[in-house]
Amino acid sequence: MSMHRLFNLDGMVALITGSSRGIGLATAASMAAHGASVVINSRSDAALAACRERLALDGLNVQSSAFDAFDAKAAVERVDQIVATMGQLDIVFLNAAIQARFPLLEFPEEDFVRLVHGNLTAQWILARHVARHMAKRGFGRIIFTGSVLGLMGRENVSGYSATKAAIHGIVRQMSAELSGSGVTVNAVAPGYVQTELTSALHRNEAFNKWLSVRAPVGRWAQPEDIRPAVVFLASREASYLTGQVITVDGGLTTTLA
Repeated sequence: MSMHRLFNLDGMVALITGSSRGIGLATAASMAAHGASVVINSRSDAALAACRERLALDGLNVQSSAFDAFDAKAAVERVDQIVATMGQLDIVFLNAAIQARFPLLEFPEEDFVRLVHGNLTAQWILARHVARHMAKRGFGRIIFTGSVLGLMGRENVSGYSATKAAIHGIVRQMSAELSGSGVTVNAVAPGYVQTELTSALHRNEAFNKWLSVRAPVGRWAQPEDIRPAVVFLASREASYLTGQVITVDGGLTTTLA
């Protein structure tokens, strides 16, 4: 295979949850540019229409499906519709997530439960359903968004950290059970990415100063920094890579400096 054809996604159908902004939208653009038929997702039809128009300006044509990725029943039904309409579903990037920040001793139980449902339970249900479709065809790429907070602890994010650590475990468990089916299961674990989910930290001068010293690359990640790893995991060339969590964090977890 010539080098310029490596990692092409020609003929593949991809669904990306939580893709009206941030990492999801950046990855949608990259997958479409690499040849995939991409379905973007959020809860808002208006937001998705704006994304389609924005991507069209770059010559990228994507489709959209508005549903709540945390409503497992609705998400499963939409996956079935996508498969029925497009004939297949080769790639699913489970990117949608929610956050809540409270000190541990004050963390509301209802917020913890909400995070567990949205970031973990709903993700597992949708991934399992997608895997059924993929296993029948003998090919599939399931990719989760993990986090460095699933690898290390930090104040005020006990709920989010717990769910992302569990997602890393699900990656390993699902990859083991889907062994031999042609379906791979992996995750990317971003460091601190400048998105709406981390907006509270953007405005924190002390945190920005800490990150500029703590991360060897000396800066926040942008969504565009994460998408190459996702495209690789989605590619045919990644067929021998499963059960892995690829950390894309500018070296944050590699040093005590």
